[in-house]
Amino acid sequence: MQFHHQGYVSTDPRILPASSIGENWTDDLPDEMDVLIVGTGPTGMITAAQLAQYPDVHTRIIDRRPERLELGHADGVQARSMETFQAFGFANRLSEEGYHITEMSVWKPDPQNPQNIIRTARPEDDPRGISEFPHLTISQARILDFFAESMAHSPTRMAPNYGVEFLGLEVAGEGEYPVSIRVRHTAGEREGQERTIRAKYVLGADGARSNVRSAIGRKLEGKQANHAWGVMDILARTDFPDIRLRSIIQSSSGGSILIIPREGGHLFRMYVDLGEVTAEQSREVRKTTLDEIIVKANNILHPYSVEVRHVVWNSVYEVGHRLTDKFDDVAVGVTGQTPRVFIAGDACHTHSAKAAQGMNVSMADGFNLGWKLGHVLSGRSPESLLDTYSTERQVVAQNLINFDREWSTLMAKRPEDFENSAELEDFAIRNAEFPAGFMTHYDPSMITALPKHQDLATGFPIGKRFKSAHVARVCDGNPLHLGHQATADGRWRIYVFADRPAAGQPSKLTDLSTWLAESPDSPILQYTPADADLDAVFDLNVVYQQPHTEFNITDAPDIFRPEVGPYKVLDNENVYSVLAGEDIFDERQIDRNGAIVVVRPDQYVSHVLPLDDAGGLVAFFAQNMLPLKNSRAGQHPSPERPALMVAS
Repeated sequence: MQFHHQGYVSTDPRILPASSIGENWTDDLPDEMDVLIVGTGPTGMITAAQLAQYPDVHTRIIDRRPERLELGHADGVQARSMETFQAFGFANRLSEEGYHITEMSVWKPDPQNPQNIIRTARPEDDPRGISEFPHLTISQARILDFFAESMAHSPTRMAPNYGVEFLGLEVAGEGEYPVSIRVRHTAGEREGQERTIRAKYVLGADGARSNVRSAIGRKLEGKQANHAWGVMDILARTDFPDIRLRSIIQSSSGGSILIIPREGGHLFRMYVDLGEVTAEQSREVRKTTLDEIIVKANNILHPYSVEVRHVVWNSVYEVGHRLTDKFDDVAVGVTGQTPRVFIAGDACHTHSAKAAQGMNVSMADGFNLGWKLGHVLSGRSPESLLDTYSTERQVVAQNLINFDREWSTLMAKRPEDFENSAELEDFAIRNAEFPAGFMTHYDPSMITALPKHQDLATGFPIGKRFKSAHVARVCDGNPLHLGHQATADGRWRIYVFADRPAAGQPSKLTDLSTWLAESPDSPILQYTPADADLDAVFDLNVVYQQPHTEFNITDAPDIFRPEVGPYKVLDNENVYSVLAGEDIFDERQIDRNGAIVVVRPDQYVSHVLPLDDAGGLVAFFAQNMLPLKNSRAGQHPSPERPALMVAS
């Protein structure tokens, strides 16, 4: 964490300097705003937290509830979400509170005594080391609290407006604030009052029964799986030995249980199989009582038992897989029209809860959309950038539904129906990367390049998330994860992996650095405002092949050590080197002749280029960034302008 560059800080350094929006923030919901978010669940809150980092973007988030959520139904946090939380600054605190899932136990009928269950397998949760972050469980309410804190500490000092219900909207398609939204106050001094507010964009993150989705004419299409489950968060006494493990239990009766330990050492969640139901039985099965669920659970657990002492929450649901045909208000097949209303999370895709994907995929929706809205509203990118949201995230949602359909079917199978007795656990291990959140792979677009030079860094696949690795920070020798230094501040990341010559010696790296620092074509200069710090839009980093002990920080080109803040101090924390025994060039298969890796603000790799392909870098950002009238490029008039490098 960096601070003091704006002046000495003696208070919480996570609280950023307030922008004019933050200085003038009031709890009253104004009549006009840039973005209105409906729903303070994980999807809405992560989008708000990302937008709160843009100092000049006025965002509001409303919820009909009168106050913060106390009891969240989602609890599973996948490793990809933890990477995201790291960018927002609270992964470590969340990890300390949460329950870490490191193993899974599988129980099946005893062949010698089928009415009893026995443990048949105990595989690791992440045997291949997919991520350095854990898979854990924690209350959804705590995640929302952390996002609320991030918003409150942001330049805009954002806070939710509780007690405001969305009623409907109209898109005029003209004017500065083309979306008119009708709301009703459900709490406070204005309770019962209806009013109309206006916004440039609206996000509906208001759940499976989304009123925003209905307002733009979208529908969830799909079908039920005709299988019902009872779920309960409980405190209980039990002799079942794996109650603190993620456990899959299949009984001879055909009933199944999924146990998910919760944070705090005592609470756990049970998904109890209530069996197949017909369409006619659907309404009746939802009337299943808590006592009936507990009896069913004990029958499945035999010879073990569970004595429920306290129920925090319980419900009955049927597995359903539904998806909308688009995630915004632009009609399918229509091009050239700017989307004004978006939907995300359960508002556009629903599935079972047992794969712990609902909250995780929904937050990824919000992270994807948040920076794009921020870029458009702050004038960095064209409105066409917003078209990529629905295109990218709908594919992810469809892949999730396909995975969940297969997983739910396996969970509902009777033990005797499996051709292979280890089929269930084999499926979980074989597909571990999907539920961990790492199978998302975005197709080529204005922000994701074709893999023409992928061979230069095969460990950073274009379109997939930037997988971190250890490096040494040259200025102080500290070993750290390169990816963990990227915060959710809306900046693009450019990682330059140096070629073979030692630091300070002529090389492709030094040629590139000169071009980046001096050429009017340089994206760093072209898209950074003249009155902003050099690193305001792009976070530029270099990684050397030599150990940090073999050169000085001052040997690195100045472009990697920019002046920041009113005192023009140098930022020395963007220069890295390999670690002994953990060479990032080897671990991520980076060409020893060097490479440029471009990463989006939401941590996905956008491009891989040779060090001498400045032209490729220019062409890429010309697709997704807007030129500025008053940029840093205008501060570098040079009759001897550095030549544009284009790799062969």
